[in-house]
Amino acid sequence: MSTDYKYTECGLDNVVIHGMQTPIDDAGEEVYTIRNVLQLHRTIAHCIITSDYGMLPKELRFLRTEIGLTQSELAKTVQKDHQTVGRWERGEVPIDGNAEFVIRMLAAEKLNVDPGMSVEEMTKNCLPSAEFRVIEIDGSDPTHYRPIAA
Repeated sequence: MSTDYKYTECGLDNVVIHGMQTPIDDAGEEVYTIRNVLQLHRTIAHCIITSDYGMLPKELRFLRTEIGLTQSELAKTVQKDHQTVGRWERGEVPIDGNAEFVIRMLAAEKLNVDPGMSVEEMTKNCLPSAEFRVIEIDGSDPTHYRPIAA
């Protein structure tokens, strides 16, 4: 059976995996199994890095943890105080556009993600946004997750 799955285990509430194969267990319940989690998270990161909208607070936290940095370490990279990064991640203040650009580029480099866009294009996408959007992933082949274009 193929189904859609809201993947909140990654810390984001806006990721939907479409076309997942979900076998039925002995009790008649669908069994959700996320295979190839590293590749799935890389695909989610690609969607965030290349998004046409400013990063949401939870997306910033997702990228930061995926590249393995603490708030303090990320703060040093973007030349901000670690408390500022915490405020961004809690949504208390908008993420600084210049810092967001650096974070996107750093995540692309560390996660080996080709954004497929110019620096100029990416900077235009780093504007604060309250727009909620869904990150849609094609999960029909868990050996090769792919973003679904919005």
